[in-house]
Amino acid sequence: MSNHKAGFVSIIGKPNVGKSTLMNHLVGERLSIITSKAQTTRHRIMGIINEDDYQIVYSDTPGIIKPKYKLQESMMDFVKNSLEDADVILFVTDIFEKFDESEVVERLKKMDIPIILLVNKIDLADQQKVVEKMQFWQEALAPKEIVPISALHKFNVDHLLDAILEYIPEHPAFFSKEDLTDKPQRFFVSEIIREKILLNFEQEIPYACEVTVHTFKEEADIIRIGADIVVERKSQKAIVIGKGGQALKKVGTQARKDMEAFFQKKVFLEQYVKVDPDWRSHDFKLRRFGYME
Repeated sequence: MSNHKAGFVSIIGKPNVGKSTLMNHLVGERLSIITSKAQTTRHRIMGIINEDDYQIVYSDTPGIIKPKYKLQESMMDFVKNSLEDADVILFVTDIFEKFDESEVVERLKKMDIPIILLVNKIDLADQQKVVEKMQFWQEALAPKEIVPISALHKFNVDHLLDAILEYIPEHPAFFSKEDLTDKPQRFFVSEIIREKILLNFEQEIPYACEVTVHTFKEEADIIRIGADIVVERKSQKAIVIGKGGQALKKVGTQARKDMEAFFQKKVFLEQYVKVDPDWRSHDFKLRRFGYME
């Protein structure tokens, strides 16, 4: 297709700076989990925007951290991989962030890829602080553009599309024009359940949980889903189930409502809680959960 643009745009940044909120606005669908807890996104999640004359493939990635165990190492591999095939990098910071991972900045400086730096959450600061933060990043990274935004309120988000298209190369579409994401339906089922775990439990529980979908049967008027919530210890299993099963029931009710909105169909959801000791620290277990090649 002549004059057709297509490219990969990687959204990177530290945890909780608004990457998932931004991507969901750019794509127009709720593809990435959004909570106030750090380390929410574990995978690289692609969201695809299609128009007659362009296709943009956005990648939401885990927040940049210093890994402490195998799972986090795998999460950082997703970030590295997203940089390697990017045509444009959206580097998201926020107005309060003190970015101390200097090796990330140094790596970005050496990359021959257009970087658009976004200063998010400007609605929470005065104009002077916004100007100071933009000046800091201009000196620290010298990106192609710096755009102040409020992802939550969609301020300046529309301007981003024009900036991105300027750097996207002419190329045929990489995916079907009907595609919204590269992930299967089961992936979003597990993400929805995991989000409810993040919202309902404190401390270590959300980060020790993984969700796998073992049944996904779509019928004419209903989708029947069976999912396992995997934890590391029996004590965590007891907490997730709760007294009389009430905690697990609450997670299931909330998840089912979101699934019905997502799939636009009635959902029957069965959940089971299983113990898989130290799954976050073993290569073969992480590979089984889709975190390693």
